[in-house]
Amino acid sequence: MQRVAVLGLGKVGALAADLLSAAGFTVVACDRAPPAGPLSVEFAALDVSDGAALGDLLGRVDAVLSCLPYHLNAAVARAAHALGRHYFDLTEDVPTTKIIQDLAETGQAAMAPQCGLAPGLVGIVAASQIAGFDDCRSCRMRVGALPRYPTGRMGYAFNWSPEGVVNEYLNDCEVIEDGARKQVSPMEWLETLYIDGVKLEAFTTSGGLGTMCDTYLGRVANLDYKTIRYPGHADLMNFFFHELLMRERRAEAGKILVNAKPPVAEDIVYVHIASEGTVRGRLHRQEFVRAYRPRTLLGHQRTSIAWTTAASAASVVEMVRDGALPARGFVRQEDIPMAAWMATTNGRLFQD
Repeated sequence: MQRVAVLGLGKVGALAADLLSAAGFTVVACDRAPPAGPLSVEFAALDVSDGAALGDLLGRVDAVLSCLPYHLNAAVARAAHALGRHYFDLTEDVPTTKIIQDLAETGQAAMAPQCGLAPGLVGIVAASQIAGFDDCRSCRMRVGALPRYPTGRMGYAFNWSPEGVVNEYLNDCEVIEDGARKQVSPMEWLETLYIDGVKLEAFTTSGGLGTMCDTYLGRVANLDYKTIRYPGHADLMNFFFHELLMRERRAEAGKILVNAKPPVAEDIVYVHIASEGTVRGRLHRQEFVRAYRPRTLLGHQRTSIAWTTAASAASVVEMVRDGALPARGFVRQEDIPMAAWMATTNGRLFQD
């Protein structure tokens, strides 16, 4: 695997293309128009709705990383499957992942969706914690991408895809509770937590667990994922989506929210993963708590959400190339060894 196409050149996609190039890949970066920011690799104009053009592009590469909005990924995955190309994406959308999982059963290459931050990094870290117990009674994953200097009552900025955020806020959430697999409502189960002395809240959102409920049902008694925000955010979003009925107008809701809270350069990504269980009969707790901030990579300043997501995905692509992950079939994030993942060129960024 040497030539990789990266589709979708927002901040995450453009950086992923550059990081893969720095890791030794030959990269073709694709979008309908060139990105506004820096890009050090070959650019190719592509409309992914043009099936012939997409097939022609994939015929010239060994793998594809989709950084597109989630609703475009199924078509890319089908095209990659038909041509026997390795497939990677960042999706948090559960139905899309199920389509890709079904395709992988007859695929000739690796199909690894959900390679971003959550799902992605969180599943890798959580699986490492769970493996350290003889018996795991709970695993709680919380992640939030926030402005470092929040303003207004919402305390938020849309540094991530508005389609993805709206999807996470409105779709039902899978959990394991007391050994039973359940669907629960989003923006519920509100809790308070502190990281580096900052008061935060967390609430249920969809997709962050990826395939972990499939993997850990019967093995972990309680498993859930929540999104981290500044206090008061969940109450305002519930008002916006449910009392104002914006849940019935998802596309318009995304536009309103981005117009009100545009992206910021100074962001912060909070990660809080905690698991509890027994080792030789004694109860233990493991925690992975981080606050990732913007950093300079390849000569340019990158937002926290951009570099954590792009580096996470690029590290998985590296592992397939290097034989550290299967070159065929469905790759779950929780099956990725954390030590090997952090030893890749891009995984080492999380050790700094």
